[in-house]
Amino acid sequence: MRYVARSEGRRRGNVAVNRDNDGWGGVRESLDATADRFGELVRTAQHPAAMATPHWSIVDAAAHVVAIAALYTSIVRPGEVPSALSVPALEDRLMATTIDNVSDLNDLVMRHFTERDPETLAQRLRADVNQILGTTENVDPATPVPWLGGSQLPVAAVLAHLLNELLIHGWDIARVARLPWSIPPRDAALYFDLFLVGLLTNDYGRLLDSAEPVRAGRIAVEFRSAYTSTTALVLRDGRVSVEEPGRDLDVRVSFDPPTMNLMMFGRINRPRAVLTRKIVIGGRRPWLLPRFLRTVRAPG
Repeated sequence: MRYVARSEGRRRGNVAVNRDNDGWGGVRESLDATADRFGELVRTAQHPAAMATPHWSIVDAAAHVVAIAALYTSIVRPGEVPSALSVPALEDRLMATTIDNVSDLNDLVMRHFTERDPETLAQRLRADVNQILGTTENVDPATPVPWLGGSQLPVAAVLAHLLNELLIHGWDIARVARLPWSIPPRDAALYFDLFLVGLLTNDYGRLLDSAEPVRAGRIAVEFRSAYTSTTALVLRDGRVSVEEPGRDLDVRVSFDPPTMNLMMFGRINRPRAVLTRKIVIGGRRPWLLPRFLRTVRAPG
């Protein structure tokens, strides 16, 4: 499904790259289709000022996603300074951002990106996604570009991240607007296969830094689902790497991709995900998973 952990193709670090793999074509097709679905959702929500999250209205959540798409029109051009948003010292703020303070960056961008008209936002999203897809059409999907916290993110991972933003905030908007919204498992799986694995395989800089003291030792967690390649993520002395699954695993996690993503971003709680069997945790030392997830985390 993805372009990593294959035996063929050109290698970057310990990852083989094949631009013809379904993961690259899949994320492009899904991003294209989901941008249309998201735009229609924003257009048809009858009460755009209704709160979609504790802090954002429907049009605020839409503006947040559109601002990310606008930023990515620059980011996917290797070597180009982000210029699509008029935010002072934006490049410096991107470099200083970590998972724990990304909300500060979001607040800054939202203060400067003031468009809140639903139709205009839908049109802007469509135009920016078209530009992203056009710019990357002939780009190697493994090409690293600067991202948050000094990380280097493959171009394919940038598209997968934007797709996930559309899916998660589409869920937020649809829930309060009482409109239908689906998160297809194959689309949700791209967040793990392309974004998370792509991020951790490359240099993730200071993105995962936190104030919590680094604990020595090794925790190896295998992740598997019907829609992703089985992968081991290994936390060793505070740093995370991607490895092939082996026998020296501490935790095994089987997951439903939509549930996993909604859980990681705080939309559903962990007990609910486990009780519904959408997330199944096993292995010889499953009690180590919470410690692992304090490092490998998403903004909740």
